[in-house]
Amino acid sequence: MSQPFDKLVDIMAILRGPEGCPWDHEQTHQSIIPQLIEEAYELIEAIESKNDPHLCEELGDLLLHVLFHAQMASDRGAFDIDQVVEGLTNKLIRRHPHVFGEVKVKSAGEVMMNWDQIKAGEKKTHVRDSYLDGVPKALPALFQAYKLSRKASKLGFDWEKKEDVFEKIEEELDELKQTLKNKDQEEQEHEIGDLFFALANYCRFLKIQPEEALRKTNNRFRSRFFFMEQEIKKLQKNPKKLNSAQWDKLWKNAKKKTF
Repeated sequence: MSQPFDKLVDIMAILRGPEGCPWDHEQTHQSIIPQLIEEAYELIEAIESKNDPHLCEELGDLLLHVLFHAQMASDRGAFDIDQVVEGLTNKLIRRHPHVFGEVKVKSAGEVMMNWDQIKAGEKKTHVRDSYLDGVPKALPALFQAYKLSRKASKLGFDWEKKEDVFEKIEEELDELKQTLKNKDQEEQEHEIGDLFFALANYCRFLKIQPEEALRKTNNRFRSRFFFMEQEIKKLQKNPKKLNSAQWDKLWKNAKKKTF
C-alpha cells in the first residue's frame, strides 16, 4: 500500500476509535447508506461535468465510504481493508485470464462472455435463491428493470426482435388508457410500472441505458427551464401569472437556444 493510503486507513481507525469522533463511532453499515448513495450520484455528476478537480474530490468522498465500511467490519472482527483489497486484486486477475493468463479473445464481447462464465463458477459468499438475485434491489428502479430483463434474457427468456417489444409498449399504453377510464389509482400505478418496464426492455434492444437516457433528458430540462427563468426575468414578469401560450412560446425558444 502507498503511504497516503496507509495514512488514510490510520485516520479512519482513529475516527472510529474511543478517542475519535462521536458521530463516526455511532455509525453502522445501515446508517450511512443514504450518504453512500448520495456520494455515488455526486461522483456521476462530476464525471458528466468533465471537471477533473471535482472528479478527484468526489472519488475521495466515495473512497471514504469504502474505508468506513471496512473499518466498521474490522471493529467487529469480520474483515479489514487489506482483505478487501486482496479480494479485489485476486478477482481482477481471475476474471482477466486474457491479460494475466493464456486465454485469447478477439473482442470486448468475448471478454464479457468469459467474465460471466468465470463469475458463475466462482464460490459465492452467500447463496442466491434466484438467478435474478444478482441484480441489487437497491438499484434505481429504471436501471434495475434494464438489468433484470438483460439477466433474464441470458437464460433465454426474451423477445425475438425489438419490434415485438415495441408492440408490447403499445399494448401497455393501451392498458394504461383503460385504467384511466376506471379511475383506479392502484391499477394505474400497476400499468405505468409495466409501461416503464417495457420501455427499459426496448432500450436494451437499442443498446441504450435507460437511466442514462433519462438523466440526459433531465439535464436538458434543467437547462431549458433555467433559460426560460432568465427570459422571464428580462421581461420582468411573474412566472405564476403566465398563461399556457406564453409558457409554450418560452419553451420553444428555449429548445432552440439550449443543448
